[in-house]
Amino acid sequence: MTSRIPIFLLCALAACAVAVCAQAADWPFWGSGPGRNMFAEVKGLPHWFDPGEYIKGSEDVDLNTTKNVKWVVRLGSQAYGNPTVAGGKVFAGTNNEAPSNPKYVGDRGVVKCFDEATGKFLWQLVIPKLGAGKVSDWEFLGICSSPAVVGDRVYIMTNRCEVVCLDANGMANGNDGPFLEEAEYVQAPPAAGAPPPPPIEIGPDDADIIWRFDIREELGVFPHNITSSSVLIVGDRVYATTSNGQDWSHVNIPSPFAPALICLDRHTGELLGEEASGISQRMFHCNWSSPAYGEVDGKGMVFFGAGDGFCYAFDPEPVDGPDGYRILKEIWRYDCNPPEHKQDPSGKPYKYPDPNGPCEIIATPVFQKNRIYVAVGQDPEHGDGVGNLSCINAAGSGDITSTGKVWNYKDIRRTMSTCSIADGLLFISDYPGHVRCLDPETGTEHWVHDTKAHIWGSTFVADGKVYIGNEDGILTILEAGKEKKVIEEIEFRAPIYSTPIVANGVLYVGTQTHLYAIQESGK
Repeated sequence: MTSRIPIFLLCALAACAVAVCAQAADWPFWGSGPGRNMFAEVKGLPHWFDPGEYIKGSEDVDLNTTKNVKWVVRLGSQAYGNPTVAGGKVFAGTNNEAPSNPKYVGDRGVVKCFDEATGKFLWQLVIPKLGAGKVSDWEFLGICSSPAVVGDRVYIMTNRCEVVCLDANGMANGNDGPFLEEAEYVQAPPAAGAPPPPPIEIGPDDADIIWRFDIREELGVFPHNITSSSVLIVGDRVYATTSNGQDWSHVNIPSPFAPALICLDRHTGELLGEEASGISQRMFHCNWSSPAYGEVDGKGMVFFGAGDGFCYAFDPEPVDGPDGYRILKEIWRYDCNPPEHKQDPSGKPYKYPDPNGPCEIIATPVFQKNRIYVAVGQDPEHGDGVGNLSCINAAGSGDITSTGKVWNYKDIRRTMSTCSIADGLLFISDYPGHVRCLDPETGTEHWVHDTKAHIWGSTFVADGKVYIGNEDGILTILEAGKEKKVIEEIEFRAPIYSTPIVANGVLYVGTQTHLYAIQESGK
């Protein structure tokens, strides 16, 4: 596959319900809680470790050559979504380029489950490709979102534009319904003119699907390049971005009236509501951001960074819409692109994706103290360009672009990264590779550090340290203070596109090919 990859990641990356991580806490969602702040209250994380060397003739890491590494597991050849940890298990998305079971061959999306204590492989969900190629399910990208775990249920957005609920124990405790067609689900369609492949027998190391909601089939969504959204869980509801976007032409929007954000019943997968703000008609490219949640003056809100460059707040309770279907009522919207990024000095509008022009939102909004922090960015294939980080007063209604502005910071470049806020400081990275430290109250810049390579993931703050990986496979560890101090730069053997996390005192760093569990050993 070419090294030029379209966006999705997350994101970036990028699902939350309740918890704030502490010293002995799981990390069950993308972000440390429903507000999505990439921060954990924890002490004793190592400031140095050695990722080790490969065993000769293989791509398995020799643990005898590592330092402060608890275990390492092989993923596929590409891994973008973050791992999550809950109930003694670790869940991670990847592709099928390093198969855990030889019965699954070829390009597929994969969610793997490992034992938290030892890294032992437990089970996997193996998902066939859509067959649409790069336009909707880019080759070898695998799963680009983070699983969300509540109790014994795992919720994931697949590469097929589905929200799927899984049994956290896999098939080891039997096939729980109501979904019982796992054998048919994992069967890849035959190539053109080829006979049907032999049936796949489901075993104890396979996933147990509880329910699935096919967003393409049910709502006519057209995912662009890849489906990427880490679902948000609030109570009995699941909120998910649809990744509705343009077609191969990058001009036409096949489904301009399809929703960008939906709400499902957590127990059954039933559609409860969808946004009706017309986001898909105005989007620049696609909708890849993940939703967040917070309460403003006792009122719950779902926050969504959309493909039209606006950040939205929706009422989490679906209501009857004008056409007889249930909708998520819009509370407010805020334009995150400043006026000078929309037209040149002569007044001529910038044509997307001009490096001086407006962007969509790929990062996840972060909610803290009745404020939203979110920055704009574009598909990495579009290159570098101007950016903007907005701090928004979340108490308001209607179009609050003027009234809701607390501050904005325009020295940042395009970014897919989610903020980290801790101890009166805000940390954020941008696509060209800079890490920035700001005052979250005023937007005042304290310092900037250049990691010298592109950054796809987000900063993660814990134990007085800022962890950030880049495309060169360098994990930079900085002091989380007002003065810039580089603690360590650790070189891995593959690029780092995801974000480090911590669970139960263990730091997890995922490269494109391996997942490392890192813990201070005293050596």
